[in-house]
Amino acid sequence: MSAVLAPRAQPELSPERMAAAGLRAYGRIAEAWGLTVDEQRLLLGQPPRSTYFAWRKQPDKAVVPRDTLERLSNILGIYKSLQILLPDAAAADAWVRQPNSAAPFGGGTALARMLAGNVSDLNLVRRYLDGVRGGGWS
Repeated sequence: MSAVLAPRAQPELSPERMAAAGLRAYGRIAEAWGLTVDEQRLLLGQPPRSTYFAWRKQPDKAVVPRDTLERLSNILGIYKSLQILLPDAAAADAWVRQPNSAAPFGGGTALARMLAGNVSDLNLVRRYLDGVRGGGWS
């Protein structure tokens, strides 16, 4: 008689687990992009300095607002797209600071657009890169 193996249960992706993973990855991305602490906070929606440093110190205990989770998701998506589009890690990381004539940037940088402060700005950069990857941006 053969035993039937049940699929391994996937750990639940709670907001807390997503936040912890996102914050750990964000720290590495912020370093790769050369972001200042003020830029890092602005991209995450301006959490108080003490809160931001607490998140960095103990991401597993971080309780982040939904807006911050959405911001983290967009930033991780932007980073992933850049790694795919520009396989040279240094070029991918430098792209956010390069002047760009594409419509969403108008000669400015993607980082300047992302630092405008709205989650919609992060989403726009992510959609732009996803479109470039899929050939769908017009």
